[in-house]
Amino acid sequence: MWLKIIILVLFVGVLASLTSGLRFLLKDAGVPESKRTLYALGIRIVLASVMMLCVFYGFYSGILTSSAPWDSRL
Repeated sequence: MWLKIIILVLFVGVLASLTSGLRFLLKDAGVPESKRTLYALGIRIVLASVMMLCVFYGFYSGILTSSAPWDSRL
């Protein structure tokens, strides 16, 4: 259960970083020295990578399972 909560929090963090990056991109359009959009992209990449590692760990350890109808392991 704790892994699902961590994945959900990381997903919300990715969405927040995506939103802030768009806001920085639109707000700092005329400022050539602004690196806030780049920092938001870096944070989003780190959060998405950690989230993917958590998902891979969940499937590898058996905490997360697939219930898709086309999954052959059902």
